[in-house]
Amino acid sequence: MLLLASVLIFFVSAIFAMLGMGGGMLHLPILLWLGYPLKTVAQPVGILLNGLTTLVALITYARNRLVDWRGSWPMALAALILAPIGSMIAHLIDDRVLIFLLVLMIFFAAIRTLTSAKKAEPKEFTPTLKHRVLGVTVAGFAAFLGAMLGLGGGTLISPLLMWMGYPTKRAVATSAFIVTISSASGFVGRIGHLEASWLLVVVLSLAVILAAWLGSSLMATKAKPHWVKYAYSILLFGVGVKLLIPLL
Repeated sequence: MLLLASVLIFFVSAIFAMLGMGGGMLHLPILLWLGYPLKTVAQPVGILLNGLTTLVALITYARNRLVDWRGSWPMALAALILAPIGSMIAHLIDDRVLIFLLVLMIFFAAIRTLTSAKKAEPKEFTPTLKHRVLGVTVAGFAAFLGAMLGLGGGTLISPLLMWMGYPTKRAVATSAFIVTISSASGFVGRIGHLEASWLLVVVLSLAVILAAWLGSSLMATKAKPHWVKYAYSILLFGVGVKLLIPLL
């Protein structure tokens, strides 16, 4: 089971690192499908892996000067504050409700990314005050909801930055920074409920670190933005349907 989890999580982490996301949206379903408990293993381990993926990706993107540090700090601060609150509230909500909310986020991200894939790629983008206020609001909400579900919030943040007008690679890199902060903050709120074995945590952590390095390196140097968006959308639709069927 551990070997299968490592292989699957390695694969999805490489893809999500290319999108500035941690992969928690798929880490969590994978751990659930393999029989791990939702609130004591799948969610805390998922958000830890999420943060590790974006942290490694962030290092690569920073080296390639793709991160909008100045524009992302207010969003990262909002995520830092609200993520632990979402983690604490999660333990008061029924498991089926959490999974249903996860499915909704998956479908939203898939549709949002698919529609943006057809748009022309912008060359430059300078955020206005309106963009910054919207970014802080959505980043805070995404971090809160993401931490509640065992994610990092990249599901909403990365599509938001693309919608605001960021070029794909810059949006991906900037999202990686915000999601790293959100995931770290959210994990702190869950660490007291973690009941996973250290072997599981260490092996999966090593898998996502390697995958994130490979995925972010490809995105920074070779990947075509629209190809990544199409592949990501198709993958998300499949996962969403898979999670929704048992609920119905």
